[in-house]
Amino acid sequence: MTTPLIELKNVGVKRNNRWLIHDINLTVNAGEAITIIGPNGAGKTTLLKVLLGLWKPDQGTVQRATQLQIGYTPQQMHVEATLPLTVERFLQLSGKTDKAELIEMLSWVGLSIDLHHSFHALSGGETQRVLLARALLRKPQLLVLDEPAQGVDINGQVELYQLLNKVRENLGCSIVQVSHDLHLVMASTDFVICLNQHICCSGHPDTVSQHPEFMRMFGNAAQNLAFYHHQHDHQHTTTGEVINHVDH
Repeated sequence: MTTPLIELKNVGVKRNNRWLIHDINLTVNAGEAITIIGPNGAGKTTLLKVLLGLWKPDQGTVQRATQLQIGYTPQQMHVEATLPLTVERFLQLSGKTDKAELIEMLSWVGLSIDLHHSFHALSGGETQRVLLARALLRKPQLLVLDEPAQGVDINGQVELYQLLNKVRENLGCSIVQVSHDLHLVMASTDFVICLNQHICCSGHPDTVSQHPEFMRMFGNAAQNLAFYHHQHDHQHTTTGEVINHVDH
């Protein structure tokens, strides 16, 4: 039996006498993609902090695989505008300094910008790809993403999620992400966790999208999502080619 990368058992985090999350049971296995969804204030970022080891739980236990390597991209990256920062210097924060390796990783995530390009001059989509490149330079077994498509236009979002599929397929790392992009994410994830301080429902996207708790939490968006999955009879490769037609 394969050892999980991370396993949370009955985990809870309390701040100011209030439970931010409680009774969380979650297993992250090698090679799988997990998406955490939920309303504002549901505890999604708190859960990520526990997974990353930044916060210790006040309840329950967290077990990690030995020498687990984690890559992380934050929801937002605030860098002082007056601070001169090139793409090269930012990528070197990963601990890698070989220019050829940095250029190769930028190319891998679909960017052909110069290493001396200003980090401040990047577009939203370019910033997310540079953040991803920095995380991948760590050669992670697990990639943790907090709202990876925030500030990216719809075309950029589609490309970003295709890139994440490529990351999982080609590099073999697991992905845990928080997202509000229900239509895009739910079609390309293995397991969905619907969070609202506790896990309201979880499972395969098709199952969760029909769950009463999910329908109650996301209203019309949930109904549209369920319809989307019902009509989705194929999968795409990272280049957009249609594969695996499925009869419903």
